[in-house]
Amino acid sequence: MIFARAPFRVSFCGGGSDISSFYENHGGCVISTTINKYVYLSVHPTFMSQNIILKYSQSEVVRDPSEIKHSIFRQVLSDMDIRGVEIDSQADIPTGTGLGSSSSFTVCLLHLLNAYRGKLVSKEYLASEACNVEINKLKNPIGKQDQYAAAYGGMNYYKFNKDGTVYVEPLLLTGDDRKYLESHIMMFYTGMTRSASDILKEQKNNIAAGGGAKERNQLELCRLTEQLKDYIINKDFDKLGEILDESWRLKKSLASGISNPEIDEMYGAALDAGAMGGKLLGAGGGGFLLFYVKPDNREKIRYALRNLPCMRFGFDTKGSCILYVGDNFRWEENQ
Repeated sequence: MIFARAPFRVSFCGGGSDISSFYENHGGCVISTTINKYVYLSVHPTFMSQNIILKYSQSEVVRDPSEIKHSIFRQVLSDMDIRGVEIDSQADIPTGTGLGSSSSFTVCLLHLLNAYRGKLVSKEYLASEACNVEINKLKNPIGKQDQYAAAYGGMNYYKFNKDGTVYVEPLLLTGDDRKYLESHIMMFYTGMTRSASDILKEQKNNIAAGGGAKERNQLELCRLTEQLKDYIINKDFDKLGEILDESWRLKKSLASGISNPEIDEMYGAALDAGAMGGKLLGAGGGGFLLFYVKPDNREKIRYALRNLPCMRFGFDTKGSCILYVGDNFRWEENQ
């Protein structure tokens, strides 16, 4: 049996510029960090070698990868021509919460099955192949930041080049830096889950139209990302609150459905209670609200949003990894 895990991510600034309709014309950039919340996958050979057994929010037993309902399982198992396995999936956080869970799953699955085949693969391979699976093969209207975050781990500046390549620059943090940021960031679950597809399709179309206010706002988000990079390098972490607030106000303009009156009310209540800034994570419409808060104001924010669960978390620094490899065995062929 083999166990693998890949982390979820928190995106601070630049989301949307990792979509091809934007970066192919302008280039794009994102700053994000992974957190210690994960998707976990395990694989082992099935007793009946002709079966594929999958256990996630549903259970499937099939004979051929083409019969699998789960699109990512179907695509990856078909591409790698893997049969006779049982794969179990678990996660710390449900899907549709704005933390890049789908891409974390894809990266983890690729890592797991390459290990099952006895192959060592690089972080760049995991990230680029996950993009290939989700964007090129499954035609999901998403960007590239989530796959790279899940593969590489840590806090990074991602530059999305016009030719489709991605440059990854680690934003190195000391242990004290991480503790400082962790003590200043709070995450609240809105209780709303959503599919990002419709929002991202609209955002992609709006940006592809070119020349309008939405494209200018996306360019401004890239400028803010570059500014935030300098602040982090210079350890001026408290500027993060200001950048989050400004970027959230810009992001809301990119597509309808990114926010709604209920989310705006939650956000306003947190600011009134002393949050320095924040944003809704992911494409929008639900999931987690993130805030930058001075430690003295944490209880005020918690009280202002007392109806929302507050999630404790820390930073992840490893990215996707293989946790355990048991005895490697294969069934003997019939003589």
